Amino acid sequence: MRKPLRFLAIALLLVAGACSQDQSLPRERAKAPEASEAPKATQAIAVPEANDALVFVEGGTMRNEKSNYDGKAVTIPDFYIGKYEVTQQEWTAIMGGNPSAFPGDRLPVEMVSWYDAVEYCNQRSLKEGLEPYYHIYKTKIDKANTSEFDPVKWTVEMNEGANGYRLPTEAEWEYAAGGGRMSESYTFSGSNEADEVAWYWRNAGNEYLSGDWTWASIESNKNTTKQVGLRKPNELGLYDMSGNVREWCWDRYGEGDLSLVHEGAYRVVKGGGWIGDVGNSHISFRGKFEASGYGPDQGFRVVRQG
Repeated sequence: MRKPLRFLAIALLLVAGACSQDQSLPRERAKAPEASEAPKATQAIAVPEANDALVFVEGGTMRNEKSNYDGKAVTIPDFYIGKYEVTQQEWTAIMGGNPSAFPGDRLPVEMVSWYDAVEYCNQRSLKEGLEPYYHIYKTKIDKANTSEFDPVKWTVEMNEGANGYRLPTEAEWEYAAGGGRMSESYTFSGSNEADEVAWYWRNAGNEYLSGDWTWASIESNKNTTKQVGLRKPNELGLYDMSGNVREWCWDRYGEGDLSLVHEGAYRVVKGGGWIGDVGNSHISFRGKFEASGYGPDQGFRVVRQG
């Protein structure tokens, strides 16, 4: 763990339910070759099998009435999404090291930035014989990144049509978290009761907390991330889309705009985490974070084309 957890959490959260904006410098990352285009896979593989860790999501329009996209003319194509948040075991198998504050093979990986996540997607794609979904230009500054606190600013572009792993868009994330075509319009992913589906500040420690959110109560209660898949799944069989760790999405964060904006200071994070208040675990909650930011409640799950 690179910094004391107390320092990280205070830096990440000023008040309960607030959007974290980590301004710390980036950590040393796994080395990858510079490239002007995504490396080509050596072989193709079939779409995921039914027993894989990916779940098929049949596309359509948003049916969850609690979603930000309810009533909007947004159609989601078919896609596959991780049944669980990416675990530390999965991360280590691809990247070789483990940055997480709470070690454990079946715990979600955390302390990963948006850049770490897209690099993992490409490296996992290569290892599985898939064509990487991202072009990553590490020496080309992303001029659309308006953050004054992000010292990395890699230019990352989509490799349209590639069959490799990627991050979900915010719309895909909400569609899957909201139950897709099977949606029951729950407030949280799979329930209207947070404690059935989510690990958040009240229930992620030794005792169930009451009263108002305070960092002191979380710290003394020894709150942590939890093994993936312990809570109830949602209508599609997806776990932990509310709570545990916040999840990176592809999108830049746009004020009052749910479309894919072309510039901005932040990337979207969804789902809330073990530090956050219950409202952060609503499927509609829109978090934002610098792409270079990372924290002990920050992870992700992967997507592939349908």
